[in-house]
Amino acid sequence: MSKVWNIKKYDEKKVEEIMNKYNVSKILAKLLISREIEDIDMYLNGNIDSLRDPFLIKDMEKLVKRVKKALDKKEKICIYGDYDVDGITSITIMYKFLEKLGADVSYYLPDRLVEGYGVNKEALYKIKEEGATFVITVDCGITAIEEVEYAKSIGLDICITDHHECGEEIPDCIGVINPKRKDDTFPFKMYAGVGVAFKVITALSKEFNLDKEEYLKYLDIVAIGTISDIVPLVDENRIISKFGLEMIKNTKNVGLKALLKVINYKEIDSTMVSFLIAPRINACRKTWKSFSCS
Repeated sequence: MSKVWNIKKYDEKKVEEIMNKYNVSKILAKLLISREIEDIDMYLNGNIDSLRDPFLIKDMEKLVKRVKKALDKKEKICIYGDYDVDGITSITIMYKFLEKLGADVSYYLPDRLVEGYGVNKEALYKIKEEGATFVITVDCGITAIEEVEYAKSIGLDICITDHHECGEEIPDCIGVINPKRKDDTFPFKMYAGVGVAFKVITALSKEFNLDKEEYLKYLDIVAIGTISDIVPLVDENRIISKFGLEMIKNTKNVGLKALLKVINYKEIDSTMVSFLIAPRINACRKTWKSFSCS
């Protein structure tokens, strides 16, 4: 039985336009069309300066304002995440950044086997009992309608940061940071949870007039979470991954250094992260502590 090859046909005029405009080969021009890359300039030439203003994301100002209030009043902040790589890396960068700002900050990772994914009322009660008055979720919370109402009833303020698909209703809380909200006009929607968390610490850096190094130094961890969550590596995700992978080579993170020592890898790329780093983090329930070391 002979094979029949169906060769995709391309609009040759469009191929020619891309070749001339971006000075690329015919093969690359066809690949860009095939992959339906909309912002070709961002895809080919994006850099750190191409990252968009985080305050363009809906409710970002509300979250920043609430964090400033917590810092001023020395409130205890709890970061609520998840046990997968995306959740662990999200907690890591949010925790470390708020700690550098001088916040009294803790974290909560639900037991995947006992509690399951996402926010639950028992955990919120425990967080409140331990003295927190403000909870920031990372990589979860967009469907926690009842849980947010419960939190409010016991005196816990909540801001949601998430990247999962939104339902018809979103939690009624201080702020819901998720570019996938139907009422959010932010042009890029496909972050991992850690990408959304990264935009939050970027906004906080800008609010406090910090040097951009104060948030860019976490790109190695952000890249790991982004690649591991299998989001499309286009637009800002591509920039995060590109520069983050470069940072991994000379990472200053103690936990990541330790992981790299035991991994038999040839080069640091997205395949190495996906198949060598990510499974090791997913397999360990307390990995976060290693990443949080300074």
